[in-house]
Amino acid sequence: MHRTQTISGVVPPAVAEATVMTVWPSVASTGLGQALGRLYRIKGGFGPISIGRLALLATIPFGLMLYLSMRLPWAFKRYRLTNRRVTIERGVNPRVEQFVDLDRFDAIDLVVKPGQEWYAAGDLVFRRGPIETLRLPGVSRPESFRRVCLEARQAYVSVAAAQPQTVGAA
Repeated sequence: MHRTQTISGVVPPAVAEATVMTVWPSVASTGLGQALGRLYRIKGGFGPISIGRLALLATIPFGLMLYLSMRLPWAFKRYRLTNRRVTIERGVNPRVEQFVDLDRFDAIDLVVKPGQEWYAAGDLVFRRGPIETLRLPGVSRPESFRRVCLEARQAYVSVAAAQPQTVGAA
């Protein structure tokens, strides 16, 4: 069935779930990736040669294996923001593992663990008051995804508040 849209690409949440943005976790989402990041950031050395840079050269095979292991069909993971919710999906044919509806959080904290800063990554923690409702580990350049999630949430909540409430038996 083909639907005509007034504004191309804009789908009301009541009509269908549409993807707003998709991001993939970086190697900073793993313990080994964080350990490598802590090692790579060591500045000690002389001139342009630092311990971190030497460690990077020495561990290229480990980093490559880690990256490729995250791209295996059963390990493939993505974080998707839709016009209804934020999801963690796994597999080549996406299967939702966890999600939080856009009206089920009021803040998103950015937590950068040691080693993640080398990758410019961090964990996004969705909260409703003091309660953690969802955690997205190792999001690469997380501030832009955080901002888009908050904007989508604001739009969703604003439209939901403006909708007429049903009165009586429905």
